[in-house]
Amino acid sequence: MSNAAWHAFILAFGLILPLGPQNLFLFSQGAAQPRLLRAWPAVATAAACDTLLIAAAVFGVSLAALSHPLLAAALYAAGVVFLIVMGFSIWNSRPAPAEPQAGVAALPARRQAAYAASVSLLNPHALLDTAGVIGTGSLAYEGADKTIFAVVCIAVSWFWFAALAAAGRWVGRRKGSVRIMAALARLSALTLWAMAAVMAAGLLGQLSRLGW
Repeated sequence: MSNAAWHAFILAFGLILPLGPQNLFLFSQGAAQPRLLRAWPAVATAAACDTLLIAAAVFGVSLAALSHPLLAAALYAAGVVFLIVMGFSIWNSRPAPAEPQAGVAALPARRQAAYAASVSLLNPHALLDTAGVIGTGSLAYEGADKTIFAVVCIAVSWFWFAALAAAGRWVGRRKGSVRIMAALARLSALTLWAMAAVMAAGLLGQLSRLGW
């Protein structure tokens, strides 16, 4: 696997792991639906929204930043701050007992799609993740490597959302899921901090291009 693919995999996985509104919705629908396939509208809609955001970030934001080193440096700096703050927020979070089937409705396909689209496209964290972090991370690559970077990020979204719905179905039928959620949060925070360090190195590189 190329460096671009590994970078994209680690970055995308670290960003998508936190259990925010989008992930929690997919998790709960996986648990609430009578069959796993009934949660597919939510999974497909969330993944399609991520696909659009990632493509726009990699081939839009990153291209604009390449022609403006100062903008690239600002994006790197914003990404570092965002990842560090988000990591602390996740590390200090305290998951509540997960009982997805209690009070969680198994929504019909259209409502699943509408809700998944809203928490994907109207979520400030999702927009910052793609434009400020994934778009900035793609600055290190050009040509085929940039395409590989985007494709791997997109593939991670599709795989993760499908796995999340499946995990919701599995965990929702068992007790004692709090420990699983807490471990997931800690792993996510550590991954985000590692990527902040990588992005900080990129920031130093951009500053050196500016002669600072």
